[in-house]
Amino acid sequence: MQFPESWLREFCNPPITTSQLADTLTMAGLEVEELRPLAPPFTQVVVGEIRQVEQHPNADRLRVCQVDVGQDALLNIVCGAPNARIGIKVPTALVGAELPPGDDGQPFRIKLGKLRGVESQGMLCSARELQLSDDHEGLLELTGDPAVGADIRQVLRLDDTIFTLKLTPNLGHALSVHGIARELSALTGAPLRTPEIPPVAVTTPDVLPVKISAPDLCGRFSGRVIKHVNTQATTPAWMVDRLARCGQRSVTALVDISNYVMFEYGRPSHIFDLDKIHGGLDVRWGRAGERLKLLNGGTVSVDENVGVIADEREVESLAGIMGGDATAVSDDTQNVYVEAAFWWPDAVAGRSRRFNFSTDAGHRFERGVDPELTVAHIERISQLIIDICGTPETACGPVDDQQPNMPQPQPVSLRVARASKVIGMPVSQAQCVDVFRRLGLPCAEGEGAVTVTPPAYRFDLRIEEDLIEEVARVIGYQQLPETAPLAPIVPRVGSESRRDRFGVRRAMAALGYLETINFSFVDEAWERDLAGNPDPIRLLNPIASQMNVMRSSLLGSLLQVVKHNTDRRAERVRVFELGRVYRRDAGVQASSADVKGVAQPMRVAGISYGPASRQGWEGRQAAADFYDAKGDVEALLGQRQATFVRAEHPALHPGRCARVELDGQAIGFVGELHPRWRQQWELPQAPVMFELDLDAVLATPLPQAQAVPRRQSVERDIAVVVKEAVTHGQLMASVHAAPTGGLLRQASLFDIYRPRAGSEAAAGMVPGDKSLAVRLVLGSDGEALTDERIDAAVQAVVARLGSELGARLRG
Repeated sequence: MQFPESWLREFCNPPITTSQLADTLTMAGLEVEELRPLAPPFTQVVVGEIRQVEQHPNADRLRVCQVDVGQDALLNIVCGAPNARIGIKVPTALVGAELPPGDDGQPFRIKLGKLRGVESQGMLCSARELQLSDDHEGLLELTGDPAVGADIRQVLRLDDTIFTLKLTPNLGHALSVHGIARELSALTGAPLRTPEIPPVAVTTPDVLPVKISAPDLCGRFSGRVIKHVNTQATTPAWMVDRLARCGQRSVTALVDISNYVMFEYGRPSHIFDLDKIHGGLDVRWGRAGERLKLLNGGTVSVDENVGVIADEREVESLAGIMGGDATAVSDDTQNVYVEAAFWWPDAVAGRSRRFNFSTDAGHRFERGVDPELTVAHIERISQLIIDICGTPETACGPVDDQQPNMPQPQPVSLRVARASKVIGMPVSQAQCVDVFRRLGLPCAEGEGAVTVTPPAYRFDLRIEEDLIEEVARVIGYQQLPETAPLAPIVPRVGSESRRDRFGVRRAMAALGYLETINFSFVDEAWERDLAGNPDPIRLLNPIASQMNVMRSSLLGSLLQVVKHNTDRRAERVRVFELGRVYRRDAGVQASSADVKGVAQPMRVAGISYGPASRQGWEGRQAAADFYDAKGDVEALLGQRQATFVRAEHPALHPGRCARVELDGQAIGFVGELHPRWRQQWELPQAPVMFELDLDAVLATPLPQAQAVPRRQSVERDIAVVVKEAVTHGQLMASVHAAPTGGLLRQASLFDIYRPRAGSEAAAGMVPGDKSLAVRLVLGSDGEALTDERIDAAVQAVVARLGSELGARLRG
């Protein structure tokens, strides 16, 4: 919101300086983002009138002007501007004047000198030379017949300051100069001057038929027919100047009038060419397939979620956002229809962003515009049209005002004790009442409470906290005591049965991985290909087309990191991520930390590409494989023994993938990237990766004290012949299930033997067999082991292997 200080002070003029005014607004929540002078400093520049113009005797492009600046004699000034002519009044810098600094930062001083042999006693200035604008086409011609010799700063009212406010969405009532003045009056106690808007005389009975088919879109619609206007009239200089100081360029007189009232009172309006409207107007929701060419030249398609104003043939305007080109006023327009309406904020919010543009009208309507003053603002616009574009034949029709669905303010109660607690300083009920009355909020007092009925223009007052904010900002945030918060410091004692997340990060770093942090927004193709998720959670407003869904797996993000690094000739990449994933789960209920129907578990995932370890003196290392990733998972789980079960995963190689189970519960997957995706991602070799539930990784069993064995353990090695399909996990499960009487302490596989083709018989094996060598560690806490007990335990293991796996001792 940009506006000049001079306009604000016409509505409310407190006896404070510009900087104090800016501080007052900022400390009341109306943040002043920028203060800048309207014009840079310059001196001795006055109004001069050109009385005589002659061609320079020694230059084709220069002229010698005789200029009247109110002194006894005319000044002889050499000028090269193309528009220098007799009778115009222009800014004239006298000898000794200082003009705004140039590129070197130094003021430009006007001296008495000669140009091509002709003496010049000053300088005629353009707007650019005074740094009032970038216009350098010629001299700045002054309008309004200013007095010759008058200071140009006073004539153009250049001693003004431009305010730029950064308003939060709840301050829609302050999106006008009058609205800010109303706030300033409440803050300073200075009177608010609201000019009376008298009704315009009705001189024609003409009324345009209007039907409101969607009361949930439009709560009030006011309009008036004005005939025989001069649309080619020139906008007055004072209006052009004020619009420019608000950051709005002049377009045409009718458009400028509409914009002027919007900045003045915060009321966006629209002016139709009456003769281009077919029949009457219908305010309704759009229909699928309807299209509209807008005033900005773009064409949009509307549907049932977009409000429109239509006539009997086509859509003519986007409700509350922008008018259509078909009914735009032009130089040929003679009759107009002025519209001012109240559009429900929820019906306008987000619609302009849907079409990738924004407008001042939409910005205001989606925050809420006063529904009570549509008629008064039409009267204001009508009077300006008559004054600027009027002709002797101009006729105004009556205001057609329809109110199908006006907002009904709901009372809001404020507990004084609650306000004191939230604000952090004691406030009395009298203070609260005084604040509300200064703000123009009707209120009623009760026992320890104040009930406020918000006026129609305050759409932001809905709950008690809104009223507390009003009390705090009017009293002044600078009045709040600077007291440090007092709270007991209670150290958080970590559970011994659960690691913290930084412990997991340190463990991954110790394994040679680097941490990455990636977006939770990913490409939908990643979810389909790498996570097997056909229905991911989609974003309503993605930051990029390739980041349109929420991830349900970390693997795609890590794979992208590997791709990014290998494209830059990285030969070895080991990275991990500890982050949140998002998947649909109807069992999740809404809470302060959860969204209904969406599970958000934490995962830890790692990926290893290239050599398993860095190259050393022993030469180039072999590429990381499934067993390297499996070993990293086991190291990450620490003392907890995981089980790896052959499985399938959309992202992983079907023969080199395992499901990780802990205490019988699946906690993740580990494996090698599927060849299809390796080829699609153009990776020279396949990386290995894993992804685990973080909660399972964080759980750590408490250590259990055990007595030191009093007797030395005994080791026995056995080699059994089994079928090729028997896995290591099946073998170990069978060994540990054998009835050894509690003697078996540990078992480990230390050798695998597969005979060459054709030599199976010599090894006592048949094709499809393999030999697995297992070392058994036996011990007893009681009596000493004897050969008989040891042999019995070994035989029990062999018998179990034979019955479950069809194993036999190798001869």
